[in-house]
Amino acid sequence: QVQLVESGGGLVQAGGSLRLSCAASGRSTSTLAMAWFREIPEKGREFVVGINWSGTRTNSADSVKGRFTISRDNDKNTVFLQMNSLNVDDTAIYRCAARLWGDASADRFGYNNWGRGTQVTVSS
Repeated sequence: QVQLVESGGGLVQAGGSLRLSCAASGRSTSTLAMAWFREIPEKGREFVVGINWSGTRTNSADSVKGRFTISRDNDKNTVFLQMNSLNVDDTAIYRCAARLWGDASADRFGYNNWGRGTQVTVSS
């Protein structure tokens, strides 16, 4: 089992940036496909960005393309989400997900390890 702990959320003004971290334990991130999802009460859980196990491919939702970037540091066993040009529609709880090996899938049912999430609030 993989434990995931997110950090880095907070309150930011529209147009600003935040970097989220997801620290993994129990397994090396070099063997994990990982992704960020976000939860919005009226929309449910939606895919944001993902990275495959080898780090060679990423996948992003259309709503964040060009603004959000996922990266990984296997030495630190951590995945990052750099969020730029934030807007109020990005307000959500951001949750990290992982699965053994695999591609940068947008399908939430493909991930069997989840963190509890970190709140991101963007003010206008």
